[in-house]
Amino acid sequence: MQKVAIQGILGSFHHQVAIDYFGAGVAVDECLSFEALVDSLLTGHSTRAVMAIENSIAGSIIPNYALIDRHELQITGEHYLNIHQNLMALPNQKIADLTEVHSHPMALLQCMAFLKKHPHLKLVEDKDTAETARRIREKGTTGIAAIASKAAAQLYDLEILASEIQTISNNMTRFVVLEKQSVVDKKFDKASLKFELKHERGSLAAVLNVMADCGLNLTKIQSLPKIETPWKYVFFVDVTFDDYSNYERAQSQITQMAEHFKVLGEYNNEQP
Repeated sequence: MQKVAIQGILGSFHHQVAIDYFGAGVAVDECLSFEALVDSLLTGHSTRAVMAIENSIAGSIIPNYALIDRHELQITGEHYLNIHQNLMALPNQKIADLTEVHSHPMALLQCMAFLKKHPHLKLVEDKDTAETARRIREKGTTGIAAIASKAAAQLYDLEILASEIQTISNNMTRFVVLEKQSVVDKKFDKASLKFELKHERGSLAAVLNVMADCGLNLTKIQSLPKIETPWKYVFFVDVTFDDYSNYERAQSQITQMAEHFKVLGEYNNEQP
């Protein structure tokens, strides 16, 4: 049976995306870090992977761009998930009884407005939301809460002390589906690209003009420093288009303009 690597365990948001995208019967490989997720895919332990790439509150997960690029992975799909965060602990406790809150750093960031109202709580970053909830149950730990999904609370029998604690109610995370090789299909209408430009005035504007002239819609742009060359940057962009020939034309022109150009994935656009 094909397995899908997820960051986290059963009850995590990655697990929910795997179910939404591949179906309820999907077999998953639980990975407690994004590096382990990539290793699962590279070693063939899984055939596909689901990876969070950006959140509407906390922004881009920049290290994941580098992971996809460095390991030559291909983006073959995407999925948007509404994120609902909840504070949970073992039963018969109140928020005033707690001393610490454990969760993934992104989850803590998404709930900062709520957490600032309870300054007595120490914030502790952890590898996964659902794994934190499971550990509280397994160890019978009182005084410590987790921030995770309602599914995690139900799965690990924890009591929700405060629900929907994310700062913004419309809290959405974009996930990408990864494979080692691209799927040959010209019916796609979205692409993720990487390029590097000479450090010259107007070089980025010229590339963006090409995209506009060819009818491409720029939906995302993210710059990352090129570590081995100080003050030089690479750009990761997402574009959508109605006509594949326009995308081909833009790709041909940008390849000529850029010092390095790379296609990270070609797939179907999912509307959030």
